Amino acid sequence: MDRRIELRHLRYFLALAEELHFGRAAQRLHIAQPALSQQIRQLEKIVGVELFLRTSRSVQLTEAGATFQPRARILLDRLAADLDEAARVGRGEAGRLDVAFITSAATLASEHVRAFARRRPDVQVRLRDGFTTDVLAALERGTADVGIVRDAEERDDIDLSLLASERFVGVVPAEHPAAKGDRLDVRDLAADPLILFPRSAGPQAFDTNTRPLRNAGIDVRIAQECSDWHTIITLVAAGLGVCIAPHSVTTLLPAGARRLELDGPPTMSRIFMAIRRGDDRALLKAFVAASDRLGEHGQARSTEAR
Repeated sequence: MDRRIELRHLRYFLALAEELHFGRAAQRLHIAQPALSQQIRQLEKIVGVELFLRTSRSVQLTEAGATFQPRARILLDRLAADLDEAARVGRGEAGRLDVAFITSAATLASEHVRAFARRRPDVQVRLRDGFTTDVLAALERGTADVGIVRDAEERDDIDLSLLASERFVGVVPAEHPAAKGDRLDVRDLAADPLILFPRSAGPQAFDTNTRPLRNAGIDVRIAQECSDWHTIITLVAAGLGVCIAPHSVTTLLPAGARRLELDGPPTMSRIFMAIRRGDDRALLKAFVAASDRLGEHGQARSTEAR
């Protein structure tokens, strides 16, 4: 005999345990009374003991039955909760979302996460930061669900949607000769040590960041490589070099640094949301929808306007 307990065994047992009457329990379950009796006998054979004491006048729980009753209820309630949780995950109302982002877009990423959390409070959002190459690699490995990247290169398996754009500016020490004005000719930086992130952090982001220097004929040589913009600008403020930076990372400069607008046509940096191509999970769609609403129906905006 198959000794596996099935859900109907638990439901039938609980109905009879609560009604203590085969007729009423069968009516409650919408089955025939003989069928209920057969299923209860089958359950007792599986368990190996009687769960009910039956007489011609009454039905009572045995000690084993009374012990099993609350446990059977817990099992059914837990299953119902698990099924509801699975359905909510399938609808994008619960679960976990892993968001990877570049540090220079931390403010923008937090805005999108906060907008999503307001609409999906039961979803656990796990955040991690890294270089653009790290974020894209995490997406491709499946260890991240959403990426926020800057000036990312196109990839066959990644879809990019524009979230924001901003201009680059120059950042120099306060004692730098160019710091006396409000604008900067990048040729005035030709002899200065350049502080920046390594090109391996994001080749296209690096090339976009250094384009003003290269357009001016300056040979780009990095004197100090750093992993985040806060450190880069701190070193600039200490007088150890200069940098070209996205405007948004220069809004709160230390006392020893000056931000200068660049002469000539602006070079723009673009921040993208990145997702795996073909990933149509409801949870991800909910995040994208929240981001679209935040971005005024999907229109990219300037980070300087915030």
